[in-house]
Amino acid sequence: MSNISDMKTSPSRPFPAIEKQMAALGQRLREARLRRGISTLLFAERMNVSRDTLNRLEKGDPSIAMGTYVRALRVLGVEKDIDKVAKDDELGRKLQDLKMPVARKPRGRLAPSKPAGSENGTEDNGHQEAE
Repeated sequence: MSNISDMKTSPSRPFPAIEKQMAALGQRLREARLRRGISTLLFAERMNVSRDTLNRLEKGDPSIAMGTYVRALRVLGVEKDIDKVAKDDELGRKLQDLKMPVARKPRGRLAPSKPAGSENGTEDNGHQEAE
């Protein structure tokens, strides 16, 4: 009987929308490289990757490590762009707000008031005080 950890698994294919986003990212990195006049050989060398890895990166291969994408941004001088990823988590903030307890309104009393009828010698239970 084989152990589950011994089984080889292939990485799952990302959703089509994610594939499109990755391809668009790769294309933007390629265009940025070309605008700077950097050859694939020089770019791969500066990133410390093979030309094959660079080719896959520029095609948006999702199996390329995120660190490799960040190195590409660094070589292009746009590494601060990574700070914008998931910076404004609007959905997460809304979900967090839904879990927060609702604040109670203050009672509005600043000082304790006298019980009803205390001016005429009765306590708040309505009985006369003994004289």
